[in-house]
Amino acid sequence: MKLTDKIIEGLKPRLKQYKASDGLGLYILVTPRGSKLWRMNYRFEKKQRTLSFGRYPFTTLEHARAQCHAAKTLIAEGLDPMDKVKRRKLVARIRQRTSFASVAEEYLEKRRKEGLATATLKKKVHYVELACRGVGDLPVDQIKPIDVLAILRVHEEQGHYETAHRVRALIGQVMRYAVATARAEQDPTPVLRGALITPPVRNLPAITNRDAFAELVRRIWHYERNSKIVPAALKLMVLLYPRPGELRHARWSDFDFEEGVWSIPAENTKMRRLHRKPLSAVVTRLLLELRRISPGSDLIVPSKRNPDRPISENTMNMALRRLGY
Repeated sequence: MKLTDKIIEGLKPRLKQYKASDGLGLYILVTPRGSKLWRMNYRFEKKQRTLSFGRYPFTTLEHARAQCHAAKTLIAEGLDPMDKVKRRKLVARIRQRTSFASVAEEYLEKRRKEGLATATLKKKVHYVELACRGVGDLPVDQIKPIDVLAILRVHEEQGHYETAHRVRALIGQVMRYAVATARAEQDPTPVLRGALITPPVRNLPAITNRDAFAELVRRIWHYERNSKIVPAALKLMVLLYPRPGELRHARWSDFDFEEGVWSIPAENTKMRRLHRKPLSAVVTRLLLELRRISPGSDLIVPSKRNPDRPISENTMNMALRRLGY
């Protein structure tokens, strides 16, 4: 017999839960506490499954039948209505985290899992913190260009033009991620490109003259300190020309002295690809001397204070300053 509101209202709790059927797999599940829950049993690909349509009277009889009919239509088309429910729950769960701060945190975690370099990730975290001071609590679908511009103007007024551009770029990255995850309609940052002050272009200092470079090399080869690690590290920078971080984090296991090759692991390179460098006889002698003076450390240029950590990123820069550069 088909259910009616009068019949449903008359269903009383028992010691054990029981069902009251409406037909087509739809029924009311009455719990011992008196809750009346809409359920629908169906078979799909030879498996028994159950859908939940909510609780009576919040989900009315009419609404429950409409959902049952919609589910039957999907089944007739060869689709599992459970998949639609799962998608709806996933979208709802994603949309719960809609503040800029929440989406930014999620975006940074994604980039971390993708293997973004620690130094680069640290910079992004810094720019996220600057952005969150202005729009951190705002839902991403409500952030307008004027909201972003207000943040950027603060940095421009302090003369930090490059910072303003980098914060705008970071906000754009987070907003595009929000669009891709169905939490925002558009990225508001592209329209601001013409509104920001362009920072002056400054060329990084570099020696491009042969004689001047030769003088630098001569000074490095005559540089002496109490620790022999830093002078050796400077010489290896000249002979191998790696990125400073690649040298600082290099381990003895990365070197094959029989083959005469330094294999820089992908996680230490900018492009996240294994990079191999040949070792000359001079480099090999330097490395063997380093291994002699720093036994017990896996790192080729360990810190004097802690052999389990490399020399700091500023150590070689300080040495160059002492040399006059």
